[in-house]
Amino acid sequence: MEQNAKFIKMTTEPVEKLIAKLAVPTIISMLVTSFYNLVDTLFVRQLENDSMVAAVGIVMPLMSVIQACGFFCGHGSANYISRAFGRQDYKSAEKMAATGFGFAFLIGIFISVFGLLFRNELVAVLGAKTPDTVRESLSYMFYILLATPFMMGAIVMNNQLRMQGNAFFAMIGLTSGAVLNIVLDPILIFEKGTVIFGGAVTMPFGFGMGVGGAALATAASQLLSFVLLAIGMGRSDNVKIKLKNFTPSKYYIGGIVQGGLPSLARQGLGSVATTCLNNSIGYFVTPAMIDAAQAAMTGTSRIMMFLYSAVIGFGQGFQPVCGFNYGAKKYDRVIKAYYFCIKVAFVVLLALSGLGVIFAGPITDAVAGSSKTSAEIAAFAFRAQLAVFPLMAWVTMSNMMLQNIGKTASATLVAMLRNGIAFIPAVLLLPLITRALCLDALLGIELSQPVADVIAFAISAPIGQAAINEMKKEEVKIKYGLDEPIVRNK
Repeated sequence: MEQNAKFIKMTTEPVEKLIAKLAVPTIISMLVTSFYNLVDTLFVRQLENDSMVAAVGIVMPLMSVIQACGFFCGHGSANYISRAFGRQDYKSAEKMAATGFGFAFLIGIFISVFGLLFRNELVAVLGAKTPDTVRESLSYMFYILLATPFMMGAIVMNNQLRMQGNAFFAMIGLTSGAVLNIVLDPILIFEKGTVIFGGAVTMPFGFGMGVGGAALATAASQLLSFVLLAIGMGRSDNVKIKLKNFTPSKYYIGGIVQGGLPSLARQGLGSVATTCLNNSIGYFVTPAMIDAAQAAMTGTSRIMMFLYSAVIGFGQGFQPVCGFNYGAKKYDRVIKAYYFCIKVAFVVLLALSGLGVIFAGPITDAVAGSSKTSAEIAAFAFRAQLAVFPLMAWVTMSNMMLQNIGKTASATLVAMLRNGIAFIPAVLLLPLITRALCLDALLGIELSQPVADVIAFAISAPIGQAAINEMKKEEVKIKYGLDEPIVRNK
């Protein structure tokens, strides 16, 4: 009865109202999650050591791989579940919930063991160039790897809760962990008597673990989120994760691949992209500036992730509406929701970009390394990325829609554009181009992300529109009960 009531609600209430209601907790979840990632860098910045800030950036590709695998299983299973709810097929939804979670946890264990065994080789591949950065990266990486299975399990449960229309419980799980992370960061990073934030705060106590303390705080927060999300999954109107429902059959694995491949491609290529960025800096930038440049781009990336999280959260409010209604063949509601989300996202990103350009200096100075060189690099790169930031409204909503309606190939292509197909060649080739033009190679690195964003928009917007046009044709067929759409003479 509760599941039927949810079906009626998701397929009959005005889409604007549904999206707004579902988006509020997902926006909060994304902002808080991104904020505590930003706070990690903010607190590490107080150590006045570019190598430590750079270490956070070095480990970012590893965290992207962990998130990629988690979102692969999470989005793959959750997208299937939302469409199954639209078909009112609750039995297969239960099997998919257990299968998605089970695979994620097993993959997490493998990554954890493999990473711990080969962590020295891993930091070299990820782009650590100086001895100080290598040492700090190893310290940060250790605790992240220990928490990997729980991090991935939490990602899956968050997505499954959200795609069932229970974004509030997903928000509680994520934000509680984020709050714990923010509380633990200064306690674990600094020792007693350390003065931070320009003398505004003197630590009354602390463990003095440095950058490793930031990683331990993240690991503890992920464990808390895992526990709380598991409790949220136990609510009566949610699909339950039961071990007996784990079904590693071709059908359910195929369902995970169909819904999760775009996320795996996006996050996985994000890892490759960050690795390419770190190595590009190491190759093109003078040795004396490597740590400063890596710290600057790390800080800039964290700030952009925080700003971008708002539109991601808004889009996550759109996803269950899209999945339910597409599964119920109510294509007109999917189309209406898609255009509504693009309009709102564009306006929000435009406003954020304007404010960011005005206050770029103070914003980047807080997280982008302690040296003057790092601050200058970060401020320019931040403004360059903000100049094209509103275009991400189309890229994000097109990707989410395509993924939810099962357009795996198109969704995967769009997902791979911004941080892969477009960015990787840009970050490797633009420094060569700017150098050939007798400009600083660093300029090419700073411009690589905005150039990639323009390319991503130019490709993804038409792909999204093509899917919308297909749904319009299907809607006409349903409306008139015909195999082919009616063409009326004016």
